[in-house]
Amino acid sequence: MTTARARAPKPELTVGELARRSGVAVSALHFYEARGLIFSRRNAGNQRRYPRETLRRVAVIRVAQKLGLPLATIGAALAELPEARAPSAADWAALSARWRADLDARIARLTGLRDDLDGCIGCGCLSASVCPLRNPDDRLGAEGPGARLLAPD
Repeated sequence: MTTARARAPKPELTVGELARRSGVAVSALHFYEARGLIFSRRNAGNQRRYPRETLRRVAVIRVAQKLGLPLATIGAALAELPEARAPSAADWAALSARWRADLDARIARLTGLRDDLDGCIGCGCLSASVCPLRNPDDRLGAEGPGARLLAPD
């Protein structure tokens, strides 16, 4: 008869385990690592091993991506977090506070687009000087000749 023992979680995860636990493809994890968003070490067999805290970092990355934040913005925020532990609730609060203004601006742009879109579908005006979506108040004309972007991507 064997006694059931509570097994302590492994301190490190393989890339496959991290992929299964996080719901993120192995290729995406390699991409995140190449961008410096997550970190691993190599074992004696040259296989990647990720600290368990990486699960929380990947969760933060996924949430931020769903919010529409670019990886450069996510990376800059994660660079301020310690690598040796999972982001805490306080860490997340600080990150989300920094992202709030950007998200509010995105929401305002999307709301404006939604509210003006019905007047432009099928209108066929193609007027760069009067179109409220492409060039409100002819802002681009004031910048001089040539192609201009209304809002940087």
